[in-house]
Amino acid sequence: MKDIARELGVSVATVSRALKDSPRISLEQRQKIQQYAQDHNFTPNVLAEGLRHSRVQPLKIIGVIIPELVHYYFASILKGIEEEAGAHGYHVMVAQSGEHYEREVRLCQSFYESKVCGIIVSQAKDTQRHDHFQRLMDAGVPLVFFDRISTGVTASRVVVDDYMGAFNATTHLINTGCRRIAYYGSQMNLEIAKNRFNGYKDALLKNGLPFRQELTRICDTRQDAEMITTDMFDGDTYPDAFFAINDDTAIGILYTVKRMGLRVPEDVSICGFTNDDRATSCDPMLTTVEQRGVQVGEEAADILIGHVEGTIPLNHVERRIVRTRLILRGTTR
Repeated sequence: MKDIARELGVSVATVSRALKDSPRISLEQRQKIQQYAQDHNFTPNVLAEGLRHSRVQPLKIIGVIIPELVHYYFASILKGIEEEAGAHGYHVMVAQSGEHYEREVRLCQSFYESKVCGIIVSQAKDTQRHDHFQRLMDAGVPLVFFDRISTGVTASRVVVDDYMGAFNATTHLINTGCRRIAYYGSQMNLEIAKNRFNGYKDALLKNGLPFRQELTRICDTRQDAEMITTDMFDGDTYPDAFFAINDDTAIGILYTVKRMGLRVPEDVSICGFTNDDRATSCDPMLTTVEQRGVQVGEEAADILIGHVEGTIPLNHVERRIVRTRLILRGTTR
């Protein structure tokens, strides 16, 4: 603010009031000061302003953006982030995008203005543009992606081996006698959706089974699974197994096929992807791919702290893969 005041020949108090859009400053003067601040990428330090008259020292704060707080997987990742951050004296500020691009953009700007030391993020489903992430990196803010990575920017990331997780799950279904395996997945703009679909498809082809487009659906919620699963049995090519992109969807399939009078796994086998608490609460218990969310969170925080403290250079892209494992339970033969 001193720099702006000096350049425009006004007092620091005038600059402060203008940036807060105070009516005590003329509209013309406010607009002039605000435009200058915008042109020179000035943003207020919200944390510093709150601590201005406090004896408390500013805290080391990591911003975390997750799509949904209610999901077990994201909650387990958050646990890992908080444990690793806390062990190094950092605190965590968490926000959810609600799967919306516009909110994700606002959260990135809000964290930047709050002067967090770095940001850990899993991008929203409908994010197609990545300029908000690039702006953070251009401003020198350390950025680490987890689970849903952005292919539009070159940044550090932590992912699970989605391809092999899906490949091994589909292979298990084939080895237990399934031949018409349906796939429920997400929109292909997400890397995890591409990798899990490719793992499913390659397992079919490697085992000499044809890939059938009519057995695939864009479906990644329990609600959608309950709506569309009955239709999968209307034609001649009905499935004898389902591989779902997450446990929520798999449980929707399980509920629906049991309601139809089909036996699981005798008539239909089902496999999910997550291994959340619900996987052992359904009947029969769900075969699924375990993602190890706590470890993903720990690795993401470790990378970010490395960038912040200089043990991992900001211009070095750190890529880490957390291995999955197939957990066999009652929904497969």
